[in-house]
Amino acid sequence: MIDIGVNLLHAQFAADRPEVLERAWRAGLRHIVITGTDLETSAAAADFVGSAGDERLSATAGIHPHDAKDAPPGWEAALRRLAARPEVVAIGETGLDFNRDFSPRPVQERLLRGQLALAAELGLPAFVHDREAGERVAACLRECADFDAGVVVHCFTGSAADLTRYLELGCWIGITGWVCDRHRGEELRRLVPTIPLDRLMVETDAPFLRPHNAPRDRHGRRNEPALLPYVIRQIAELYGTDERQIAETTAANARRFFRLS
Repeated sequence: MIDIGVNLLHAQFAADRPEVLERAWRAGLRHIVITGTDLETSAAAADFVGSAGDERLSATAGIHPHDAKDAPPGWEAALRRLAARPEVVAIGETGLDFNRDFSPRPVQERLLRGQLALAAELGLPAFVHDREAGERVAACLRECADFDAGVVVHCFTGSAADLTRYLELGCWIGITGWVCDRHRGEELRRLVPTIPLDRLMVETDAPFLRPHNAPRDRHGRRNEPALLPYVIRQIAELYGTDERQIAETTAANARRFFRLS
């Protein structure tokens, strides 16, 4: 199993980060991609991977739409330097979020287009966020993205029309514990089986989106990579196949997409 999106440097993991990783490896994960959401967290993620010296860890580098308004002058050059580091395997998390609108929409789109252009220039995959902005995200991808380098729409929660657009463009789709949510995940459960298996990847987006089918523990609502098997269990049920096939197929997809060893 490969978890393509973990906010491992989030404050919720400050007290037990080594134990979180150890539980993940014991649960059967073979690789974790740590998500960068601004220049500071992206640099910290790359530093963490570099200091860990563990080939089972990689990082992304990007500026999340929530943080787009705070991007400093010269962010492109800073992101380019981060992207040159061997620990960094994708540009992102970038994208559009029209649900919370923490950054003005024109600023979000400017940062998305800039990061897609950088990913295309460097031949790196793009790790893309979409929350209630599917039509605009797809338009930006169509105009700016390099689909040969790869684009994954991570934590997909959109509509059938959104999914169709992304698949027609050639995107990969990342599915999280949202699919296990008894209330919010109903539409997603209907859509997941229509995703071609060779375009599917899985993630926890930890510490967020704890799978509802996971047993309760002392961590409460906190999610962690060791719970990825519960996401895979739900997906396997939706496809009418066994968990091992989903685990192996999504891991192979992630290795190909991120060029993992």
